Amino acid sequence: MEDLKGKVAFVTGGANGIGLGMVRAFLSEGMKVVVADWSDNHIAAARATLGNSEIHFVKANVADRDSVADAVQEALSAFGKIHVLCNNAGVNGGGLADDPDFDAWDKAMAINLGGVVNCTKLIVPIIKAQGEGGHVVCTSSMAGVVPLPGLAAYSTAKYAVRGYAESLRMQLAPLGIGVSCLFPGATRTGMLFAPEDDPNFDPASAESAGDFQKALWDAARTAVDPQDTGRMVAQAIKENRFYIFTNSEFLAEVEARNREMEAAFPTDPPPEGRLRFETMRAELAQNLMAVGNRPVSAGDVGDFGLDLNSTAVN
Repeated sequence: MEDLKGKVAFVTGGANGIGLGMVRAFLSEGMKVVVADWSDNHIAAARATLGNSEIHFVKANVADRDSVADAVQEALSAFGKIHVLCNNAGVNGGGLADDPDFDAWDKAMAINLGGVVNCTKLIVPIIKAQGEGGHVVCTSSMAGVVPLPGLAAYSTAKYAVRGYAESLRMQLAPLGIGVSCLFPGATRTGMLFAPEDDPNFDPASAESAGDFQKALWDAARTAVDPQDTGRMVAQAIKENRFYIFTNSEFLAEVEARNREMEAAFPTDPPPEGRLRFETMRAELAQNLMAVGNRPVSAGDVGDFGLDLNSTAVN
């Protein structure tokens, strides 16, 4: 989707933080935007701030499929079509990996992963049926790439979102529908804010805070502006790039983890049968993941039998 003007975006968690940054970026591209959010306060604040006739606000709980379905129908009533889906709604917390409490875990997974699946399965068929191309953005996190101590449910969901987005990109590539995955690090949102932004913050208590807490506050003070993140997302959609990384401070850690994985592989040569199949699979996956703003051809998918009967569009 090299030209976003006049297209319709559906952004979950769109009334605050990164979602609101996406909304602002899309509006600047001349798009119409459906802002889906669960918080009445966030919706009211965004409505007062934006005040744009090309926006439609809808309250939706992404963990509830009926709520999502109702929001989608309202979006279609407002603007007639949906071209871009941004699966951005998310919550923090959820507990530890060995925590015996299931309630917090299930809630975090239902929103952070289940919400992505619900919205995709309800909206992507609409994008496909329109035959005008489109794009899906799934918000993972750097917690879906590197370890995040103490937040097992959040990390588990964000790793899963990454895998889901990769599978979705390969499935939709033959139809000319792009998929991107966003991996934000420290960003100025409701999940991360400087202590000075908390009206109840006691400056005297900062002296007794631990080094990790103080470092977290420093990160919050220098966190990425959500509007910058939104502009990165808009550009990635136009270029049909899968990976959207926003914070350069993670690069050395990711490189080190990749080297550690490479070093853990056995060095004995694989049997020819396994090698031949996996080479074919890897080539197919690479072609589907790397395809830019062009339809996928039979040469891209080889003999793997993906359905190319549908008309691919840019």
